[in-house]
Amino acid sequence: MNADTPSPVVRHNLRCITADGATYSVMVGIGETYLPAFVLAVGLGELAAGLIAAVPMVGGAVLQLLAPLGVRRLGSLRKWVILCAAAQALTFVPLVLAAVTGYAPAWFVFAVATLYWASGMATGPAWNTWVTQLIPARLRAPYFARRTRVAQLCLLVSLLAGGFTLNAMAGSSYTVLTFAVLFSVAGLARLSSTRYLAGQSETKQNVHEHRRVMPWELLRRAGRSADGTLLFYMLGVQLMAQVAGPFFTPYMLERLAFPYFTYTAIIATAFLSKIAVLPILGRFARRFGARRLLWVGGVAVVPLSAFWVVSDSIAYLLAIQVFAGMAWGAYELATLLLLFESIREDERTSVLTAFNFLNALATVGGALLGGALLKAFLAGGNAYYIIFLVSAVGRLLTLLPLVRVSDMKLTPRPISLRMVAVRPAVGSIDSPVLSSIANGNGNGNGSGHAHEGAGLDAASVSDGP
Repeated sequence: MNADTPSPVVRHNLRCITADGATYSVMVGIGETYLPAFVLAVGLGELAAGLIAAVPMVGGAVLQLLAPLGVRRLGSLRKWVILCAAAQALTFVPLVLAAVTGYAPAWFVFAVATLYWASGMATGPAWNTWVTQLIPARLRAPYFARRTRVAQLCLLVSLLAGGFTLNAMAGSSYTVLTFAVLFSVAGLARLSSTRYLAGQSETKQNVHEHRRVMPWELLRRAGRSADGTLLFYMLGVQLMAQVAGPFFTPYMLERLAFPYFTYTAIIATAFLSKIAVLPILGRFARRFGARRLLWVGGVAVVPLSAFWVVSDSIAYLLAIQVFAGMAWGAYELATLLLLFESIREDERTSVLTAFNFLNALATVGGALLGGALLKAFLAGGNAYYIIFLVSAVGRLLTLLPLVRVSDMKLTPRPISLRMVAVRPAVGSIDSPVLSSIANGNGNGNGSGHAHEGAGLDAASVSDGP
């Protein structure tokens, strides 16, 4: 057999990993994306619809920190990932029952959403370590680039299918029941994903010494090191963006009374815009540097929420979403490039896991602030305008720590991404596949958070609101 030809076992694993990415994306596109809309449909109100997209993430971030203990208890990366994936699939069962009965208390939906995020995020570090063992280093970059295109297509198709279905049933007595169909498809897609995970092999794990960095140590570094300054800036952006981000869904569906398909089209526009512009942004970063790209993205994301105050014309909002996809794409690409240049390799997994925890806290903090403002001013009718403007002003203030983010020599490398969620304000929330990154020896960099992704010229994305 040719040395460059994958063995039958490797080919089987590659097929399973691709199928897992495809079915996982269907779950995200047709299930998790429409959870805030479901909250509105069952009458839980605009505040709950906004907070459901942010608050449950804390549970996922906490369990992610406990994932290494779970792996040690089970004695297998594969078993831990399969267990968590199956648990995530089962979280759709109570949502289906709630949609069938038409009754869903707020505490119930938030508890289910917390379990969804906890089980999903807990797979990340273990999955990434596991997949590093399954895919030869020479195949990772081109393989993940192809896998990403499949995942993106599946997410887009499932997103549009969900929007079409809800739009067709809108205004009828079957509107809430339609969510049962969407959540059923999402749960079955994740069960299928679990099946493909179970179909992959597992090799004996090589033990590497990696220094553990806890969240509080990361906070102490803020302003005193390259990675600390960058992470402090990113947490500030996340905090202020989340003041408005979770509330775009209730604003569109409840206040503007957009039909479901218009809502879906607005989300899909930002998603497609980001995908289209990332290769161009990669070339920009290679030519002008990641710090200059970060300034482009950092400045561009500042007024995005304020733009929504200007007009509620659908054509105008679609144009804003095109710009938003490009702006967040520039910000996310630049921050990830700088992250991988500033964080020591032996700390990378630990630092990013700790950052995910702090990022979740910032997400919830911003959402709670936005929720408090929404509740305080809702009776006046201008509550959404207030949170959109507060978010924009807060993002403007984050440019102060951005001044202290230093530039560094860019080492072009392909980085693949996982699409974790889809949001109106950003298109997609993505995380890096650390095993797709080639180090100086041509091998992957161990473990970290995520799965599917987009192979880019320079690199890609962290999480964006």
